[in-house]
Amino acid sequence: MNRPVPEVPPAVREKARRLGRRGQEWLTGLPDLVAELERRWSLTAGAPLDRATSAYVLRVRTGDGRAAVLKLAVPDPDFPNTLRTLQRAEGQGYVSLLAHDAQRHALLLESLGAPLDQLGLPVPRQLGILCATLRRAWRVPPPEDAVAAEDALAAAEPEKARALAAMVERLWDGLGRPCSERVVDRALDCAGRRAAAFDPGRCVVVHGDPHPGNALRATVPRPGAETGFVFVDPDGFLDEPAYDLGVALRGWCAELLAGDAVRLARSYCSLLAERTGVDAGAVWEWGFLERVSTGLYLLDHGAEASARPYLDTAELLAAAEAPADG
Repeated sequence: MNRPVPEVPPAVREKARRLGRRGQEWLTGLPDLVAELERRWSLTAGAPLDRATSAYVLRVRTGDGRAAVLKLAVPDPDFPNTLRTLQRAEGQGYVSLLAHDAQRHALLLESLGAPLDQLGLPVPRQLGILCATLRRAWRVPPPEDAVAAEDALAAAEPEKARALAAMVERLWDGLGRPCSERVVDRALDCAGRRAAAFDPGRCVVVHGDPHPGNALRATVPRPGAETGFVFVDPDGFLDEPAYDLGVALRGWCAELLAGDAVRLARSYCSLLAERTGVDAGAVWEWGFLERVSTGLYLLDHGAEASARPYLDTAELLAAAEAPADG
């Protein structure tokens, strides 16, 4: 129908570009897809959101005048896990799912407020909110379907730890060794420890990327959002809770670079462990592995300004021992 292609955030456009022809077809087809879903779900499209990194996201109004969000994900093999997690969560710790089209990677979601990382709260307060919201989110039941359960386990440790280790080795060499060998050796050691500690009995449905930008304020009080926040964009695989907490620990680069990096990181790690009852050493190891792998991943995608703080803080933390539990 020759509708103009909408303005898509650069990160989303780059992700689509890396998919080749399939990604280009997705970009070109966005206007018609939005129009189709407007008709089918009785929506009125509003302004797009520019913070998205893996989907075209826009505000909409439902037929009865309620605010909602339409998310059209870049074609991605992880989408089924995201959808299943939101379906099984039923709003408990996660954004409420109002409608979906699995074939078109489309989600209609409740409208939420600002993300946690935009509210100017002190780091300990943000970490406390993440912990409380994760404890709610970890109650999501695992998939009962055998195929879905196998998919969810496929990304769990030790596979997750091994995959991150392989990525660190590959990117470090491929990018010309942009951080010290000590940092890489430490990251690989952490990966080996987490793989060796694998215990299926400790697995929960983890979010997979619970940084403060993925925790959004609930606009109205409701069951499942008792902390005032819920998570969006879950990866939804089975792993130990320490993995999610390691992701929560991996950031805060500006704070670490401006102060005593080891002392601050240890204090953040201790807070995460104490608020959740999770082993502090496991949180530290996942956090360091995630810090290094994230820095290299961003560097590989051309985002050097975002990547360097992760790698610079990893250099400062590389010699620090993992804290003991409790």
